[in-house]
Amino acid sequence: MTHNPFEPTTEPAHEPTDEPTPRPTPGVPEGKGADVVHLDTRRQLTPATPPADAEEGDGPVLDGTIVQVDRQVSHAGEDWLAELAGKARERRPIVPGWLRSRSEATSTLKWVSAHYAHVAGYHVTRAPKYALKLAARSPRGAARVVRGSVRWTFDLEGLPVRVAAVRKADAETYLRLSRQRDSRVRLRVSIAVAGAVVLGLASLLIATAPTPAQWAALASLVGLLGALGSPPDRPLLDRAVVATKVERLTSAVVIDALAALGIAEVNKAMAKGGRGITFPAPITRDGPGWRADVDLPLGVTVTDIMERRDRLASGLRRPLGCVWPESAPGQHAGRLVLWVGDQDMSQAKAPAWPLARTGTADLFKAIPFGHDQRMRPVTLPLMYSNVLIGAMPGAGKTFALRVLLLAAALDPTAELRLFELKGSGDLSVFETVAHHYGSGPDDDTLYACLVSLREVHKDLEKRAKTLSGLPRDICPENKVTPQLAAKRSLGLHPLVVGIDECQELFSHAEFGKEAGELCTAIIKRGRALGVILLLATQRPDKDSLPTGVSANVGVRFCLRVMGQVENDMVLGTSAYRNGIRATTFSPRDKGIGYLVGAADDPQIVRSAYLDGPASERIVGRAHAARKAAGTLSGHATGEAPADKAPAFDLLADVLAVVPAGEGKVWSEVVVSRLAELRPGIYGEWDTETLATMLKPHGIETGQILRRIEGKAVNRRGIDRARVAEVVAERNRNRPA
Repeated sequence: MTHNPFEPTTEPAHEPTDEPTPRPTPGVPEGKGADVVHLDTRRQLTPATPPADAEEGDGPVLDGTIVQVDRQVSHAGEDWLAELAGKARERRPIVPGWLRSRSEATSTLKWVSAHYAHVAGYHVTRAPKYALKLAARSPRGAARVVRGSVRWTFDLEGLPVRVAAVRKADAETYLRLSRQRDSRVRLRVSIAVAGAVVLGLASLLIATAPTPAQWAALASLVGLLGALGSPPDRPLLDRAVVATKVERLTSAVVIDALAALGIAEVNKAMAKGGRGITFPAPITRDGPGWRADVDLPLGVTVTDIMERRDRLASGLRRPLGCVWPESAPGQHAGRLVLWVGDQDMSQAKAPAWPLARTGTADLFKAIPFGHDQRMRPVTLPLMYSNVLIGAMPGAGKTFALRVLLLAAALDPTAELRLFELKGSGDLSVFETVAHHYGSGPDDDTLYACLVSLREVHKDLEKRAKTLSGLPRDICPENKVTPQLAAKRSLGLHPLVVGIDECQELFSHAEFGKEAGELCTAIIKRGRALGVILLLATQRPDKDSLPTGVSANVGVRFCLRVMGQVENDMVLGTSAYRNGIRATTFSPRDKGIGYLVGAADDPQIVRSAYLDGPASERIVGRAHAARKAAGTLSGHATGEAPADKAPAFDLLADVLAVVPAGEGKVWSEVVVSRLAELRPGIYGEWDTETLATMLKPHGIETGQILRRIEGKAVNRRGIDRARVAEVVAERNRNRPA
């Protein structure tokens, strides 16, 4: 029975309440069997899910209200500015990269010119061979011309169609084709006759022409017929440039190589349904190699790839020196820039150093240091910086230091204090321009180096006072500027201290501690004062390189080293863990290393190679420039070198300051008396220095108990009897 909604109901009416009328529950049919549920109760029992008509991008339901999380644009162009800003994340450069750098553009143009010059020269030298080929192929070409002309004139290409019409006994089709053929042949015969007449007249004209013209016409005809008679599989010209055996880098090759690295997230990305590897830009040529920009899978960083560079090279089937993964500046940690060179970096021809033949340097500007794996020039800022170069023997450390010193020598305003502590004379070429110079691991050279460092440290105070006393408009930033350095009277000219094999100085038992403290102070304070410290060592460990030095140097260049400790001593803590590993360089990678601090990101750099004769020519120019500027000083003008280390006998001095009746004496007392005896030698000593210097003689310091004001005091000291015994033994063993 159908109920009329307009009739009054017989059911009792509900009592009015203040509570809201319950609404039907979604998914529950209304009517018989339906339950009335209180709204608040329903909210507590039902999870916050959006209704069926909620659109994608709507957020969770809170108290019945949909919270908008991802705003949707309902109409095209409603918020075009926000949409444009969201999509225009990266603008590709208008000018190609090789045109933005003058040196790279010049290098590219030189390469293109050399390429086509080689191709032209190659084919010119083979011109007689090509002429013989054309002559041999001209009969075949003539036959092709005659055969083709006959087929065209008499419409022989339509013969198979007409024959087919005859076989089918299709008279109507055959007659239509025959009439078409007859009209064609009449026209083509006329054209052929006209062409023959033209050729005949041309032949008569050539017959009456001078002999050179006849030969030229004959050569042209033979060449044309020879070209027409060349087989498709046997080209006339030889190949002047053979394609490299290195295949083109493609996305498939890159993905396969990344999949071979054994990274779990990459393997997941390669699986079905995973979020794969993408390429935000096309793979293009970049210098002498290929560049691929890769977005790695979620959770994979560029460091993960750099740590497996050798396995990546294996996957790409390239030599290790051709594969260089690096991060993309300003991008997320998963944006990989993979550059794959055509040739191993160690075997590629290095570009010439820009200052090798002409020009001067300005230490207030970045100086040319070398080139990266893409053959792009790499510059290094020396002013306001200090440089540490570390490598194992034979990796190219001294050559890298020589590049920096040659640039400093080409700045006539710079003062050079150079010490080569190996004794091989690798820096002897700089004697004519150096204010201080020393060579050798002997105590005299080490002491001269220490004295020079003392002078530099003392000069820091003078420079600081000079800067602080200048007017604010002349020295607004409280640091040395090119204008201030040019005024020689202020004494703020660039001062470059270069120490090769600095481990000999820092590990010296007597001079090492003071030298380390002086260098640390120079590094910390000298940046703004125009003082530049250049250190090179082949033993970058904690015993040979003070922590204060290795921790505060701003620019570091690490060539091949053997282990993680040495790597991080030069490049900084955690460099090895972050994939910056100079341990991956091989013995043939001479001069190649990681440069840190010269740019925002670590760089692979091959320092410029300047041998002895080239360095002598450059220093000769530097000497002439300094002589003209009147800036030669010190060793370069023949002044006496720094004071030699004073000769002393430690054991004899100890016996002199400790009378025979004292026996055992505290070390601090001995050090105090030694300082009074020879202030220039023992003035900076402490108890640890005394113990260190006595140890090689077989004398150990021990605990000595004394009573002071009734209290027992135990301190380390020496036994005079033991010192006397060692001296007596030494005297007995001396030759007469």
